[in-house]
Amino acid sequence: MIRRGVLAAALALVACSSEVPAEPYPQDAASGMTAEAAPAPAEPVFLDYEVVATFPHDPTAFTQGLFIDDGKLYESTGRYRTSSLRLVELETGEPIQVRGLPAQYFGEGSTPVGDTIVMLTWRSGVGVVFDKNSFAPIRSFTYPGEGWGLTDDGEQLYLSDGSPVIRVLDQKSFAQIGRLNVTYAGSPLPRLNELEWIGGRIWANVWQTDRIVIIDPTTGIVEQQIDFTNLYPAEDRASPLDDVLNGIAYDEETGQIYVTGKNWSKLFEIRLVDPR
Repeated sequence: MIRRGVLAAALALVACSSEVPAEPYPQDAASGMTAEAAPAPAEPVFLDYEVVATFPHDPTAFTQGLFIDDGKLYESTGRYRTSSLRLVELETGEPIQVRGLPAQYFGEGSTPVGDTIVMLTWRSGVGVVFDKNSFAPIRSFTYPGEGWGLTDDGEQLYLSDGSPVIRVLDQKSFAQIGRLNVTYAGSPLPRLNELEWIGGRIWANVWQTDRIVIIDPTTGIVEQQIDFTNLYPAEDRASPLDDVLNGIAYDEETGQIYVTGKNWSKLFEIRLVDPR
């Protein structure tokens, strides 16, 4: 069944127990415009989708990162004392292999790099590199500020930190080599969370919404968006502020796309259909 949704022009910033940046969602820019002012850029086009299949998902997993590598589903989860890196069986949602993080770390986004998996932490300024097969930690690295989402294009890493900026990192040294200022209809878009590289574009969850935006990695402009408000019923969410959409996985070999949310009991394979 095809799902459609309409995004409100402004979203109020709501305090919550975890990732909360300092800026609200940008307002529409129409008010106060003079005759000489340039018109505001158009809102990104909405894409429609359909659910292809539904799978179980661990409802205790506070999903921060999700990806598929060599046909296997991996997930990184958050919360202090329960953060982990997991290899998950798609059909059952059961973890096959788990590596917990030390209690002082709040796990965040993750992505594969060669024979390793790179995982961020939230406010510790520490990233960890794991062996992809054994999950043994190989090394750590540091970065300023917060870590939220992480993805790669095969050559460099992209890190979100809750602001409208996506940092570009070297895959080997993890040094910042660039930055991408993300804009929605001409205004900075904060709260970018979990990231996934799909078809030459960056897909990003927007924290505390059920929305994914699709970003041009050369300009930072949000070109398209998908509203998943009706994908997972509100009555099934223990915490409306925390249990939001967060988790995008793309299988490059098959073209399949999967999405889930924090503490959701289901993971969905979705397919995009023609835009409106």
